[in-house]
Amino acid sequence: MKKILSALALSVLFTGSALAAPEVYVVDGTHTFPRFSYNHFGYSKQLSRFNQTQGTVTLDREARTGAVDITIDMTSVDTGYEVFDGHIQGPDYFDTANHPTATYKSTRVVFEGDKPVSIEGDLTIKGVTRPVTLTVTSFLAMPHPMLKKDALGANATAVIKRSDFNAGKNAPYVSDEVTLDIAIEAIKQ
Repeated sequence: MKKILSALALSVLFTGSALAAPEVYVVDGTHTFPRFSYNHFGYSKQLSRFNQTQGTVTLDREARTGAVDITIDMTSVDTGYEVFDGHIQGPDYFDTANHPTATYKSTRVVFEGDKPVSIEGDLTIKGVTRPVTLTVTSFLAMPHPMLKKDALGANATAVIKRSDFNAGKNAPYVSDEVTLDIAIEAIKQ
């Protein structure tokens, strides 16, 4: 009986130490740019981005769970035309005077094997929160070759409606549907 208890205690000790803990990664703002595109009067697909993003990604590879908590500085919008940057920060669109940030907080990360394939969460723009599922189109976690720290990167996409966030002016001429395309890199703490 004593041998069985000793073996059980050793088994618990080694199993407990083998379990991985969640790892927290901080968003690299120099390589993380949420982009958005929309149809402009049927003439063209316009592509813009936000230049300032911060947040964290928590990843537990053993448990196949994770969490994403992102804040986007809406005043950092970059359309390629400074006058238009100011225009879409107005009350009819982003209303950055009253809502300078947008947030995305995950509620669930779905894995296939060792990689996340979708992230379910809540997107808040202009004080309006809606559920949005991001489809992860690529994911890689490995040591960063220059920083010599663990890092991860991913691309994800979703389609939302501007009108769902009280930003639907000029729809349907300027499409109500907006495609989000997020490129993110994060460094382990």
